[in-house]
Amino acid sequence: MQGELDRAYALQAQVRDAMERLDIADDEHKRQQLQHESERADFWQDNQAAQGVVKEIARLGARAEPWRELDSALTDTIGLLELGDETMRGELASHLDALQAQFDELKGDLLLSGPYDSYDAIVSIHAGAGGTDAQDWAQMLLRMYTRWAEQHGFQVTTDDMSAGEEAGLKSVTFEVSSDNAYGKLKGEHGVHRLVRLSPFNADHLRQTSFAKVEVMPKIETPDEVEIDEKDLKIDVYRSGGHGGQSVNTTDSAVRITHLPTGIVVAIQNERSQLQNKETAMTILRSRLAQLQLEQHAEKISGLKGPNEQAAWGNQIRSYVLHPYKQVKDLRDRYETSDAEGVLDGNLDPFIAAYLEQQLGE
Repeated sequence: MQGELDRAYALQAQVRDAMERLDIADDEHKRQQLQHESERADFWQDNQAAQGVVKEIARLGARAEPWRELDSALTDTIGLLELGDETMRGELASHLDALQAQFDELKGDLLLSGPYDSYDAIVSIHAGAGGTDAQDWAQMLLRMYTRWAEQHGFQVTTDDMSAGEEAGLKSVTFEVSSDNAYGKLKGEHGVHRLVRLSPFNADHLRQTSFAKVEVMPKIETPDEVEIDEKDLKIDVYRSGGHGGQSVNTTDSAVRITHLPTGIVVAIQNERSQLQNKETAMTILRSRLAQLQLEQHAEKISGLKGPNEQAAWGNQIRSYVLHPYKQVKDLRDRYETSDAEGVLDGNLDPFIAAYLEQQLGE
């Protein structure tokens, strides 16, 4: 039975390494603290806050419990294998196979173990170099991500949209709400390049267009990313619709500039000034959190402004529709000839390839 015993020891070592990388012990500690908090007599006085705590207790428990159970089951199995009872060999080998399968399934958690991976995502798409074609490309990307979200039953909410002069979009910001939305979409962050025959020039020539996609974890709680009020410049103005139409007769649009980084967030939806300001602050916190991850900065005060341009040399993925069809990620080298399928929302293979590469690193 030595072979089975060695296999069980090796599996338990993998499980415990995974638990350490996922900070399962820290999750358990947080859950116990929140559980203790929920037992206070005044806990339900603030109903909304209490519901948030209960939800977090459930989330932490659901994440940690399967790992704890797997580790415990392996400890029991190792104990039985060490007894060396040959009559149980077949049964224990089958049980070990089942535990291996359970570990393989749980390993997916490792791919989504970043600090904000479980959060909702805020996605901004900005047309780059390429004129009207680039603005059309921005709209194609919006459709691609919306289709992907719909296929998975995720909710998509538009925060702000600026239409192009002739076609497409200059920019759009939307939210994707689901478990691990940010973790799954974070690999889309960067410049996307399209090569095709342009529908916007008379000669129907081949055109290269660029769009920048920003993916941020949605940071709703102000204390998660603390921003000094002195670092903000807030302007209010009248919303303007496409073609100069007035969306609103009041100064409800809000523009917030974060002075140290130069990040500007402008929201001019058909909402109140207060609602637009809250949305803009959420997006600003989210952008700063994403920038913090990129620059490995400990504090917001240590951040530099983003400088990546949506143009040649910065792309993470190329979508070629002419003279051949191919979508290729330039980081993990994953590629497919099913360009239409990708543009119709079939992004899961690219998401998986990126996450696998990140786990390897």
